Amino acid sequence: MLASVRTAALHGIESVAVAVEVDLSFGLPALVMVGLPDTAVRESRDRVKAAIRNSGFEFPQERITVNLAPADVRKAGAAFDLPIALGVLAASGVVTSRTARNALVIGELSLDGSMHPTRGVLPIAAGARRDGYRELLLPSANAAEASLVTGLEVLPVDTLREAVATLNGDLPRRAPPVARTARVATGDDIPDLAEVHGQAMGRRALELAAAGGHNLLFVGPPGAGKTMLARRLPGILPAPSFEEALEITRIQSVAGLGSGRLQGSRCGLQATTRPFLSFSRTRSSLLFAMSSPARTASAVPAAASAKGRRGRAISGSMFFR
Repeated sequence: MLASVRTAALHGIESVAVAVEVDLSFGLPALVMVGLPDTAVRESRDRVKAAIRNSGFEFPQERITVNLAPADVRKAGAAFDLPIALGVLAASGVVTSRTARNALVIGELSLDGSMHPTRGVLPIAAGARRDGYRELLLPSANAAEASLVTGLEVLPVDTLREAVATLNGDLPRRAPPVARTARVATGDDIPDLAEVHGQAMGRRALELAAAGGHNLLFVGPPGAGKTMLARRLPGILPAPSFEEALEITRIQSVAGLGSGRLQGSRCGLQATTRPFLSFSRTRSSLLFAMSSPARTASAVPAAASAKGRRGRAISGSMFFR
């Protein structure tokens, strides 16, 4: 019997639709996986077997072929555990509802059938809406992040058994948590530019760079105030727009750094500061770090500091447009 479950793979900060095709055939019991899976996806065979058995279902004693299409797209991560398990159960007749055809499924399984949160949920949810899916089945821990995308019904589940019951219509669907914003930064968290006395040229350079989104590099001897000025840049940056906040949260979601909260906007949500990286002035090489997408209208700054060959400290904050 053949079954197909829809999921997605991450390609940078975008998602690519993937079809998990499962076929049961006569032969020695085995689970063969094709379609350019990485090591984490290949290891899902053992997790899926244990999760299905420990959830009270019978694992098919047949030859199981799992194809991850399209075959030329590399599949990475453990988020394929749940769609593979549901595909196996659908091929064996446990999942009988056609709801699975209209839902996109992601999630990492534990050996006991419980769900682990996964990364990259926000771009996957945006891609699901773009591709026309109406529902997204995922771990409850990621539901708040997925609910940032409008026009998509989020189906949070905690276990494999609950996922099967949700798709079969045996359980009432739970409402996802309300999307949250990140903690608002206070004046104690960010050094205030008003505390700087003098440094008229440096202050003016910060104001121009913040207003226009320009690159800025401070050069001078140690103790001139380069790092002190650079650390006060986030306090004068404009709040991110909703689109920029969504883009920042998307990058943090893929990197596994965010908390699933929208990182600030001016569109009905509490505004927060832009991401800012500050490196130690004792670093021996010049470090540049970018903490925002290159496509945002006014980019997120990153601070860098180093010591040049002639002993001069170099500090800078950079904007990427």
